[in-house]
Amino acid sequence: MPQPSSTQTLIQDFGLGKITLTYSRPSVRGRVIFGGLEPYGKVWRTGANSATTIKLSDEIEINGKAIPAGEYGLFTIPGKTEWTVILSKGSQQWGAYTYKEADDLVRFNVKPVTLKEKVETFTIQFANVYQTSAQLQLMWENTLVSLDLTTDIDSKVMANIEEAMKGEKKPYFQAATYYYTNNKDLGKALEWVNAAEAADQKAPWIKLWKARIQLKSGDKKGAIATAESGLKLATEIKNEEYIRLHNAFLAEAKK
Repeated sequence: MPQPSSTQTLIQDFGLGKITLTYSRPSVRGRVIFGGLEPYGKVWRTGANSATTIKLSDEIEINGKAIPAGEYGLFTIPGKTEWTVILSKGSQQWGAYTYKEADDLVRFNVKPVTLKEKVETFTIQFANVYQTSAQLQLMWENTLVSLDLTTDIDSKVMANIEEAMKGEKKPYFQAATYYYTNNKDLGKALEWVNAAEAADQKAPWIKLWKARIQLKSGDKKGAIATAESGLKLATEIKNEEYIRLHNAFLAEAKK
């Protein structure tokens, strides 16, 4: 027989690692949830069936607190004006019946937000996901609770680039785009994108990133020439995406 509350596993790439979250999803079914089915001030498994678990393959920060890699139980204590969100070292248990405060790794106090539209089925999602920041959102009935996730990957990425450049297969293109995106040494970025371009003369995506680096470096004329060359390549291979991207870049660069 199917479970009344289905189980969902979310896997989110984040920084240089992954976050794996597993939970069961009860539905409202006409009931009053918070302050009713789930009383205020009582520890909740944050779902149904087994306690919700969150597994981190790398250290991150949640609401400014460092959380080591590992697997944790995700418990909550709903409140009318404030929730407590708990990461517990006791991750493998049914419900919250054997929850022990002594197993807490960390607690967060979070203000709930009232939603205009009702969320029928309990939902956890990753939202506003960027390279080094995201939000973990819990939504049910008319309540939203959100946690801020952050990670510092720059020192690791820079070390990885330095080490990779010592090898035979140098990641010129990836390193150049990282330097451009993260406001690093543009001279080095240009050197690397030139090396990538020399290895593949027919790649319009390399031309586009080279043009971006040139423009950011102040070489507007060179950036336009590179983008026009990239547009020609994209047109020849009928790559609509890079035709559009080059045209958009040229329109902006020529202003």
